Amino acid sequence: MAATPRRDTRGIVDASGLMSRVRFRRHLPAEPLRPYLEHYWLIDWDLPEPYATHVVPHPSVNVVFQRHADREPFGEVAGIGLELFSQKLEGRGRVCGVQFRPGGFRPFAPGRPVAEWTGRRLPLEEVFTDAKSLVGALDAGASDTDALDAAVETVLAPDDEHARVAALDAFLLRLGPRPDPQADLAMALVDRIRGDRTIRRVSAFARAEGLSVRALQRLFAAYVGVGPKWIILRYRIHEALERAESQQAGQTGQAVDWAALAADLGYADQAHLVRDFTATVGVPPTAYARR
Repeated sequence: MAATPRRDTRGIVDASGLMSRVRFRRHLPAEPLRPYLEHYWLIDWDLPEPYATHVVPHPSVNVVFQRHADREPFGEVAGIGLELFSQKLEGRGRVCGVQFRPGGFRPFAPGRPVAEWTGRRLPLEEVFTDAKSLVGALDAGASDTDALDAAVETVLAPDDEHARVAALDAFLLRLGPRPDPQADLAMALVDRIRGDRTIRRVSAFARAEGLSVRALQRLFAAYVGVGPKWIILRYRIHEALERAESQQAGQTGQAVDWAALAADLGYADQAHLVRDFTATVGVPPTAYARR
């Protein structure tokens, strides 16, 4: 597994604008959790005026602990977002998030297929039904909701970010992820899609992996939450968005050749890339790069 968390900004719209307004950090989890998690992500802000952040979601489930100025702290499970995610940040606040590897969430909540959470944001107690086993023994008479509220406070309260990471580790280790070969297979297959741009057709990918298309789709619904075609397209948009962000930040020194990028990402032509980018991000890639 990686020794350090990834440093790219893939999926973040206007990454430079967000990073100039908030403290954003990633941390690796405890060693036993690394087969299942991408990383933890921590955000703190103290803003003189509101700012809206936008993210093109990864094909990952997140567990998110949040504190905002206008509401009580809370925790939730965020299934894979199918559309652009927007969040208004204002005043002072804090978020501690857990990004699971695609396919890595099911061992922590094995009772239902991951597709059941897709496009939804749910309170912790609706997904983790045996709350007391997650947060340890509190009072003998404590309700599941009280136990989870205590866990939320334990994660969000420390100012020291390493203490927050330790609290996230403790929370997840109490879940005791259950070994599941199908989860391992799902994670490995998504990793291959993410790392190999030549994977463009689901039928060819399934055949290369010794699976029928239907078996591959069933596996992804149960363990990832979205289909393989959706993941192939989403990683293409992440790549295009990061290229546009680099141009916007002046990191490349030259304009992006969108026709060449479309071909590199496996699109039939530039028009198809523009269509998908615009539908996902809200503006065409060239307009985004100029913004």
